[in-house]
This record gives sequence, C-alpha cells and structure tokens, in this order.
Amino acid sequence: MSSPLKPPEGNWWDQAVNRRESIWLGLGVIWSLVLFGWMSIWTRTGDQNPIGETYRVTEAEFQEKMAAYKDAAEETEQGLVPDDTSVYMAGVRFAWDGAPVVLEADTQYDFHLSSYDVQHGFSLRPEATLSKQINLQILPGYEWVVPMTFDEPGTYHIICNEFCGEGHRSMHDTIIVTEAA
Repeated sequence: MSSPLKPPEGNWWDQAVNRRESIWLGLGVIWSLVLFGWMSIWTRTGDQNPIGETYRVTEAEFQEKMAAYKDAAEETEQGLVPDDTSVYMAGVRFAWDGAPVVLEADTQYDFHLSSYDVQHGFSLRPEATLSKQINLQILPGYEWVVPMTFDEPGTYHIICNEFCGEGHRSMHDTIIVTEAA
C-alpha cells in the first residue's frame, strides 16, 4: 500500500524558508516566551497554588499521629472536633480516615494530609457550590500540611478525584463547618 501523500520533489530541505513562514515562526517563538514568563511569574505570585510544607513520613508514623489526633479530638454525632487547629486526614481505599470532622468558620486550620496505600485526590467542594473546589494530590510516604480557612459555614464534601481502585466512586466524606463561636 502506498501513501496518499506525494513525497516532496527535489532537495526541499536546502531551500530557503518563505519570508511569511519565518515571520509566523518568529511570532510563535516570541508568544511562547511571553507565556512561559507569565506562567513563571504567576506561579510565584498568584494565589492559585496550594501552599504548605511537605514532609517524608512513613505510613506507620502518620497512623501514630492520626491515632493521637483522634484520642485528643472530641467525638460528636456529626464528626470529630479537633482539640486545636490541626486536622489530620488520610486517604485509604475507599474512605477518608479522620473524617467527618466539625470545624469553625473563620479559623485557620492546618490540614495534615497523607495516604496509607496509593495516590488519592483530595477534592474539597462546598455543598452549595459544587463548581468551587480545591484539588490536591496526596501520596503515601508524604505528609502535606496545608493551611485552610473556611469563610462560610456549611457542608463541604471530600471526594477522591484520583482513580484508586474499584471502590473509588464511593470514596466520599464531609467536613461540617459551623458558625464561629
């Protein structure tokens, strides 16, 4: 079977590039450099990037921290109420350890996120506006401390947005945010 495209004739690679094509190539390179510079500045100064520290931690170490967190937290019908501003959560097939949790609006919490088994996606969405969300990737062997403040009371859904196995679609829990005391 032969190609429907005819091969170019002659020594086409030695021919000079058309002036218009050179202008378009130059504009493409300049635009690429502008976008690259803009992206570099935006990632350093923009508010869109999750912040926080990441630490190497074994699953056993994180489970010890989780156990201490649960022992110190108050257990209510709605969920755990942390004794301070640290909140621990870990993804494990197919649930969120440490959730549900009850927090107060307008208080900054440090979320300590990790995974016990595989990579999970930590997607946090307010119930009233599911289009607003924050998405984080959590990995086994790492503890990511992310500061978060909830401006409005309500129910926030935690959804795994990284396929983690057959029960992935059921990996859901909640954060209940109440009015500040």
